[in-house]
Amino acid sequence: MHVTLRQLKVFEYVARHLNFTRAAEALHLSQPAVSMQIKQLEESVGIPLYELQGKKIVLTEAGRELDHYSRTINKLLEEAEEVLGELKGAKKGHLNLSVASTANYFATNLIAAFKKRHPQTTFSLDVTNRETLLRQLENNECDLVIMGRPPDEMALTKDAFMPNPLVIIANQEHPLLREKQVSFDRLRNETFVIREKGSGTRIAMERYFAEKKVTLQTGMEMNSNEAIKQAVEAGLGLGIVSTHTLGLELETGRLGIMDVVGFPIARHWYVVYREGRRLSPVAQAFRHFVLSESSSIVEVPLS
Repeated sequence: MHVTLRQLKVFEYVARHLNFTRAAEALHLSQPAVSMQIKQLEESVGIPLYELQGKKIVLTEAGRELDHYSRTINKLLEEAEEVLGELKGAKKGHLNLSVASTANYFATNLIAAFKKRHPQTTFSLDVTNRETLLRQLENNECDLVIMGRPPDEMALTKDAFMPNPLVIIANQEHPLLREKQVSFDRLRNETFVIREKGSGTRIAMERYFAEKKVTLQTGMEMNSNEAIKQAVEAGLGLGIVSTHTLGLELETGRLGIMDVVGFPIARHWYVVYREGRRLSPVAQAFRHFVLSESSSIVEVPLS
C-alpha cells in the first residue's frame, strides 16, 4: 500500500465533513483536487472507503478504520512539527555544559536565568578541572565549555564574554591588607598558597610573574578555590584567586583583596566549543545568551 501523507490529510477532512465541497473549502483546495486525492487513495488501498447515499457520503467499514489511523497519523505529525518548531526556537532541548570549577560560582546563575526564558530546556552540568575540559573538547564530548583562556593550539571556536580578574587575597589580620599600592618587592618574603599545576589560575599566575621577573615563595598547593580561601583565612599565606570566588568572603569580612601594583591580573571567561561542531538550537541559544547577557546577570566582586 503506497499512501501519501497528503492523501491521508485530505481523507481526514472528507471523513470529518462527509462532504467533498466543505472538505475542499477547509483545505483551501478545489473540489476536483480533493476528489482526485481520494480516488488515488482508494486505488492504493484497493478497497472502497466511502459510498454515496444520494448526495451524502457514508464511510464504509474500511473508511472508518482508515479514518481512525489517518487522524492518529496526522495528530502525530502535528506534534512532531510542534516539537521541532520548539527545538528550532530553543524552547526545548538538552544541553551538555562543562565548566571550569571557578566558573561554577556563576554558571548556575546563568543557567537559572536562561531556564526562566526557556523552562522546557534541560541541562547536564559537569564542573571539572582544566585538564578534563581540554580532553572533553579534544574528544568533542560536550556541547559547550565555559573556561578561562583556551589554548591556541587546539581547533576551537572561542568567544570572551566577561572579565575574570585575578586578585591577591589575605586574611583580615595581614598587615599589608591595609596598605596602598603594595610593590612586588614587598611580596618577595610572603608565602603563597597556590592552585595545582595545570589549573587556569596557576597558568595565568605563573605567566604573569614570569613576565614581571618576580619569583614568589609558594607553600601549599590546593586543588580547589575553597581550599585556598580556607588556608588564607587560617593564616597559611596569601592566595591568588578569581574575584568570582569571593562574594561571601568579602561580604562577611573573612578575607580582603590586597591593593598590589599591577593587579588585578586581567583575564576573561570564554564560551568554547570544538571547531566544526554543529551546535543544536538550544546550544546556539545558550551561547548567544551568555555572550549578550552574562554581564547583566553576574556581578564581579572587586573589593
